[in-house]
Order: sequence, then C-alpha cells, then structure tokens
Amino acid sequence: MRPGLSLKGRALKYLSMREHSRIELTRKLAPHAESPEQVAQVLDELEQRGFLSEQRFAESVVHRKASRYGLARVKVELAQHRLPEQLTRDLTAQLQATEVDRALALWQRRYGQLPDTPEEKARQIRHLAGRGFSGDTIRQVFRRAQELADDEASGA
Repeated sequence: MRPGLSLKGRALKYLSMREHSRIELTRKLAPHAESPEQVAQVLDELEQRGFLSEQRFAESVVHRKASRYGLARVKVELAQHRLPEQLTRDLTAQLQATEVDRALALWQRRYGQLPDTPEEKARQIRHLAGRGFSGDTIRQVFRRAQELADDEASGA
C-alpha cells in the first residue's frame, strides 16, 4: 500500500476487497497506528457508518466456506474472529439443516462412486472428516450414496 495512506484509508482499502472482522482489521492496522486507541477510534467510526459489520463478515465467512467445509470447520473459523456467540449460533443453526446435503455434494464432486476397498473408504472418510464433517454426517453420506447407487442399479 502507499506509505501516505491514512489509517481510515487503509481500513477502507481492506474492506473494499472483502469483509473483515474487527479483530482482523485491528491486527492489520496496528503497525500503522500511533496507538491502539487510534485504531479503535477509526474502527468505531467505520462501524457507525456501516462500513464495518460483524454480521456481514460472519455471513460472508459462512457463504465462502459452507460448500467446501462442515459445520465444525465453519464454527472454528468464526470462533477465531471472536464474533458474538449469538451471531455464530444463529448462522451455524442454518448450516446444520443442510449439513448432510453439503457433505454429499462434496463427496460426489470429489469421488462420485462408492469405494471398492476398506482402505479407499477410510481415505474418503478422512477427507470428509478433515473438512469438518461429523462422523454421523459422514455415515449418512455413505448411506445415501449407497441408496443412490442401488436406485441406479435397479433402474438401469
């Protein structure tokens, strides 16, 4: 960034690229500020004017991560930004309803067919677990994938 950019200018530049949490902006602006109070004052003004919103930031995180990650991973991401618990609960409750469908869609994009060996199944399970999907969700994915495969076999 340009060396002469004001603190507020830097904050607006960051926010023009994507939504940021207050914690993120504080960390990014701190090296350029004379004091933490100066950063807090700029961020307070941006919140009052509607440029900085934790609600919008949280929705942005959920929107970006939901198709590729499970509920646990999204919760961790939101927790890292120290967002209000109620906001996190509300957004993750919406994700809970679509957890199995999202995991199944991810599994179908990545693998598309049931594993032939126990080793392959373990690899697929690890992949989904690493993406933040629970064991129960993963079991439901394989159950639904089996049902889909059975339907295709009987319909063909």
